[in-house]
Amino acid sequence: MVGPSRPQFVLFGSSIVQFSYSDEGWGAILADIYSRKADIFLRGYAGWNSRRALQVLDRVFPKNAAVQPSLVIVYLGGNDSMRPHPSGLGPHVPLLEYIENMRKIAFHLKSLSEKTRVIFLSAPPVNEANIREFTGNKFDKLGRTNEACRIYAEALVEMCQEMDVKSVNLWTAIQTRDDWLTACFTDGIHLSSEGSKIVVREILTVLKEADWEPNLHWKSLPTEFSEESPYDLVGPEGRTTINVSETNFHWENEWD
Repeated sequence: MVGPSRPQFVLFGSSIVQFSYSDEGWGAILADIYSRKADIFLRGYAGWNSRRALQVLDRVFPKNAAVQPSLVIVYLGGNDSMRPHPSGLGPHVPLLEYIENMRKIAFHLKSLSEKTRVIFLSAPPVNEANIREFTGNKFDKLGRTNEACRIYAEALVEMCQEMDVKSVNLWTAIQTRDDWLTACFTDGIHLSSEGSKIVVREILTVLKEADWEPNLHWKSLPTEFSEESPYDLVGPEGRTTINVSETNFHWENEWD
């Protein structure tokens, strides 16, 4: 580890997480927003379902770690919702088992420390026509449907409400945009930069409104090494310096 110590945020899940630094993704945006405030750790595994996530949970989030994360954002569910294959192979996980797996993940994460906060992201919608165009129909029998994503998303949000875990219903949030079918995906499943912006706004809304101590919204966290210095840029009058540590040129007005 390098110092000074900062809050640690972990993004954990399947390809929506693994690819979140691509195409101006939501992970990259969060890392940018939280620069000098928190460290963002990526633990994304394309193709994974909730079963595989459970298998490695203790290794990714060991209870005996010297430092525990301040925030864990979990995305799993899109792959679980895919159609089952007759062989029993493939990523499909029945709905009831999926919810039980997510419940176990929530219990584990909440037990890491009194200050570890958790946000679950539901399965987003999909553009089925775009998926078929992108894959050439080769995954039709194992494909995912927008309706299945809705069912898994709503079940996850309901479970989170029962457990007092913060959640974001991405299936609903993304579809509030009129042109979501064409604007929010790279391939019908994974998120474009426009889709990722919706994810970030929803996460920041949760962080801003959460009654957590400390509050983890970026505006509430201290900026590292923000003290005044004679080595800062010299002001126009030539006698004082300008502290630029809190200056966010490109997103200060976009993210609240």
